[in-house]
Amino acid sequence: MSSQQAVKQEVGVWIDHKEAFVLFNGDDKTDVQSSNDKHIRYSEHATEGASPSEDQRERRHANRLNQYYDEVIPHLKDATSILIFGPGEAKGEFKKRLELKGFANRIVGCETVDNLTANQMVAKVKTYFA
Repeated sequence: MSSQQAVKQEVGVWIDHKEAFVLFNGDDKTDVQSSNDKHIRYSEHATEGASPSEDQRERRHANRLNQYYDEVIPHLKDATSILIFGPGEAKGEFKKRLELKGFANRIVGCETVDNLTANQMVAKVKTYFA
């Protein structure tokens, strides 16, 4: 085996609109990193008496979600295989964001799952990449 051979980096990402867990699958353990989303909470109410249109609110929400996803993406820079899973729409939105950022060929799956404990997330990633 060549010393220059790339190390396989399998990563699972459990994500919803409020939190992301990045799980690095290793030979003996799976490391978990959490990214809390303090940054995407915002008031739906207009400031200074102005009433933003529904379109403006949706655009602002989408921009904040993209910012949130962009904060998760650097954790995946060394990933060779990425499994995305979670409840709701965030996993699909995150997958599209990853594809836009050049990670399309690294995505190996996108699955719907309920809220999981950290141990259940670890088990999911280990089982998927086994």
